[in-house]
Amino acid sequence: MSVTQNGKGYNRTLAFTIMMLAAISGSLMQTSLGTALPSLMKAFDISISTAQQATTWFLLTNGIMVPLSAYLANRVPTKYLQLSASLALLVGIIITMLTPENSNSWWIFVAGRIVTALGVGIVMPLLQIVIINMYAPEERGAAMGMMGLVVGMGPAIGPTLTGWILKENHTIFGLTLSDHWQSIFIIPFIIIAIATLLTPVFVKNVIQTSKIKMDYFSVVLSTIGFGLFLWGFTNVSTQGWGDWSQVILPISAGIVVIILFGWRQLKLDKPFLDIRVFMNKEFTIASAQIILLTMAMYGVEMMLPTYLQNVRGLNPFDSGLTLMWGALCLGLISPIAGILYNKVGTKRLSFVGFSMLALGTLPYIYLTPETPTLLITVLYTMRMAGVALTMMPLTTAAMSALPDSMGSHGTAANNTVRQVASSVVVALMTSVVQNVTSNHLPSSSLKTTDPILYASKALNASMDGFQIAFILSFIFAVIGIFLLIFLKSGKESNK
Repeated sequence: MSVTQNGKGYNRTLAFTIMMLAAISGSLMQTSLGTALPSLMKAFDISISTAQQATTWFLLTNGIMVPLSAYLANRVPTKYLQLSASLALLVGIIITMLTPENSNSWWIFVAGRIVTALGVGIVMPLLQIVIINMYAPEERGAAMGMMGLVVGMGPAIGPTLTGWILKENHTIFGLTLSDHWQSIFIIPFIIIAIATLLTPVFVKNVIQTSKIKMDYFSVVLSTIGFGLFLWGFTNVSTQGWGDWSQVILPISAGIVVIILFGWRQLKLDKPFLDIRVFMNKEFTIASAQIILLTMAMYGVEMMLPTYLQNVRGLNPFDSGLTLMWGALCLGLISPIAGILYNKVGTKRLSFVGFSMLALGTLPYIYLTPETPTLLITVLYTMRMAGVALTMMPLTTAAMSALPDSMGSHGTAANNTVRQVASSVVVALMTSVVQNVTSNHLPSSSLKTTDPILYASKALNASMDGFQIAFILSFIFAVIGIFLLIFLKSGKESNK
């Protein structure tokens, strides 16, 4: 039995489990929509660029909320903040599920996604902050490992689960899931509904709060700065790097506003987001490695489904199924990595993890249209095992390098850089693949004179684009290995 900030006893494991359920629902909502875009385009009679707004606005809202999570965690009692976030998730899912199917109602669907993102932007960082407050330093590795189930496995399973649901009718616990787009929200809805009902009873106030005055100017700067920056990068995939109004200007303006935001935080006695956490060497190095790990992971995770579908001709479900073993491996190893963290330390564990990631990525550089699917699955599983061995131990090391009083700010900063890294690598990889492919495409006249040769050269052009993306992912992993020189062992038991 653990004790709250008010000295009252509570069941720590049960509270953590309920918060994990909410995080699982939010995690599924982050990535499950991509596979359903064709179904949404048909149902609402919209273009792909319009359909992608559901993902774009979700990422923007989520990215804006993460920096705000530190203030909210220190200001609002844990139970009520968790309940508010869960309700936002629940309401957002309901709005999206009940949206009428016509192009004029699409904005309602997008609004539902925005409300959902408000909840996800709080649920994820709050879970990490709660771990710091509920668990002793020597226990955090295992708890963070369990959280790895949510951070890594949820997004990996989401697209496959969506493809499975949309492929044909299924029955779960007596409930029929039709092959209609609304069905993809039923499982996350059930999970978050259970978590919402149980939160008032079992989740307690474990974070010390105080009446911190809201610095509204910081909120405005944070919202505008990160909003513009992330919006600019999300536009790269459709507009290209040369678009001034929708890419260059938003990114540039976002950077300027973010700098102003950082300068203001350094001037405040009680900052909205205390960026002084980056003055801690161990925190900064671990955060930098998390960025590299995220970019190396997304570099392949984002491009491989496109290769499997566009080059190998697999449908979304089968391509997701090919990568499912990697997701399962990540889920199984994450808790084990948390236990190993206290035994061997961050440095050794991260070396093994980054090495597996690099070795698993290297063969992808030499992929061909005939590469056996089994080999692709094995290599992907190896990569995800490396991610599992590295992600949560690095996160734990970063948080443990800070005093507990700085935990909420460290968590917000850590999640913010991870969110930014995800947006940057998605834009970078997409643009690189598109540019390389376009530059290597044969002349359009060949399509008429020799269609077979044109198709062959076009396929090779696509492979050239994927090759560059995989090379960049390999480089990110190798840099991560070299940065380990500056990282301490990180054994909690030694502290």
